[in-house]
Formats: sequence, structure tokens, C-alpha cells
Amino acid sequence: MNRKLAILSILTFTSFTLSAQEVADYTQAINGTKLSFPMKAIPKGDFKMGSENGNPDEKPVHEVSLDAFWIGVYEVTWDLFEPFLYKDYEVTQSIDGKVPANVDAVTRPTKPYLDMTFGMGKEGHPAIAMTHYNAIQFCKWLYERTGVFYRLPTEAEWEYACRAGSTGSYTFGDDASKLSEYAWFTDNSNGTTHKVGEKKPNAWGLYDMHGNVSEWTYDQYDEQFYASSPAKNPVNKPTKLYPHSVRGGAYDDEAAALRSAARFASDPAWKQLDPQIPKSNWWFPEAPFVGFRLVRPAVQPAKAEIEAYYNQAPIPDK
Repeated sequence: MNRKLAILSILTFTSFTLSAQEVADYTQAINGTKLSFPMKAIPKGDFKMGSENGNPDEKPVHEVSLDAFWIGVYEVTWDLFEPFLYKDYEVTQSIDGKVPANVDAVTRPTKPYLDMTFGMGKEGHPAIAMTHYNAIQFCKWLYERTGVFYRLPTEAEWEYACRAGSTGSYTFGDDASKLSEYAWFTDNSNGTTHKVGEKKPNAWGLYDMHGNVSEWTYDQYDEQFYASSPAKNPVNKPTKLYPHSVRGGAYDDEAAALRSAARFASDPAWKQLDPQIPKSNWWFPEAPFVGFRLVRPAVQPAKAEIEAYYNQAPIPDK
């Protein structure tokens, strides 16, 4: 992956027809810095969500209709996440060595009390072990830097993007013997994360949708949600600290956990080692297998909606 992309956004129109508002692949410059990241245009469409052959929480299979959106080509890496985490690092990445006041006003994570890379690698590796709240606050930081609304994908958006038109267990079909071509998982990862984009992408050009790290979605996890899920742009808006839905499987998972339809739930045990009282709103020291990917809706919401998304107070974790 080219990490010295031009500061200006590069627009490349895709070969498929999108929603009523035409969108295209682009590279997002993080204004005022040397950083950027590519976003993939995902067409509006319908798909069957879930799996008849999977776990009980993947049923019933149901028809879902989604508007067009953009999604990150890669999982968010430490290269992008560290300037949000450490102001001094953000200064070194800023073109003029300054941090604008509106950006500086964004609440940053508390400094982790241990190495949150867990020795697995930093440059080009997915950022890991952040809480759901932490991932959303990173999106807020990006908004202040770019003026563009980024958020976590819904479960439906994530599965739709992962499937990329496929209907089998994986984006490439049902043959798990091919998984090592597309994913880092327990059979080939050597127990560690790897740089994003080293395996084959899916049909829509997205890397590491299977494996490497599991990915946060915005949704509250509910194993019964599919039975009452809306058909149009479904989202199970979170109201509780636990659990949230996590997708994609990770470097330490078996093949079955990497299936397109597989769902997992966040767990308070992920903070079991946290010595703080109350426990950190920002870190999961026992979840070095969780990261996230960005989504941008085709139509940016009104400012009030954006602020409501970003400014929800964290729920204390006792």
C-alpha cells in the first residue's frame, strides 16, 4: 500500500452504477497532515444477510436493501490512529507543525498503560484493542480534520461489503482451503497481526475483510435482531455498553469465525486486566484482535445528526 499518497483527493470512477447520487472511489487526505487513506465506493443494492448453515444468531436469512456508501479499502492502521492518540505525534505529522484549535479540542484517548501493539508491529499494521467509543472518537477527529463524516459500518453494511455480491461462506465461495490466499488467521498468522493489504482483496477491492483483525460495527449485538430487522438500511442503534457486534474474525481465529455471516459480541472480560476504577473508556487490553474500518455514507447527514453521533457520552464501565 502506498503510504505517501498525494495530499489532494484522487477520484477514480468505478465501473458499476451507484445510487441516485453518483459516487466514486477516492483517496481522503487528512487535511494539514502528510496522511491519507483510500475509500472504495460500494453500490446500493439488495442482498440476503445471514446464513442458514451458520450459528443461530445468523438466522433467519433475510433480505436487506442498502443505500450506496464508501468503505475503507483497508482496516485503520496505527499510521492513521497514532496522531489521534498522541498530540505530539500529530504535530510531527502536521505540515506546519501545528494542530488547529478545533482538532485539538477533540478528546483524546487516555495514554495506554501498556504497549497496545502487543509487540505485533506498528507501521502498516491495523490499530487494535480500542473500545467502540474510542473508534467513534477517532471518526470525530477525522471529521474535524477533513469536514467529512466518517463512522463505523452497520452490521448490514459490513456484511454486504464483505460479500461483494457473493453468497457462499466466504467472499470467494465455500472452499475454506482457499482462505489463506485472502486472510490471516490461526493457520498462517503465526499468532500476530500483519500489514494490511498483503492478501488478495475481495471482488470489490477490499482487503482483510476476512481475518487479520476483527472489526467493530456500530450495532448493538442482539442474537435475535434478525427476526425483526428492518429491510431498509437496518441498524440496531446501541444503548448499552455491552455487547456491540464485531465482524470478520482475526489472526487468532479458526476458519469458521471468518465467514461473511459470522457475528461476535464484545465482552467485559476484554478489560479484565484493566487496573483502573472505573475501567478505561478507551482500551480493551485483552482484545488485541479487534480493530475497525471506516464508512462514509453517500449523503452526509445534517450537522446536528453528526454531532449526535460523535458526542454521546461514554457509559462508565465499572
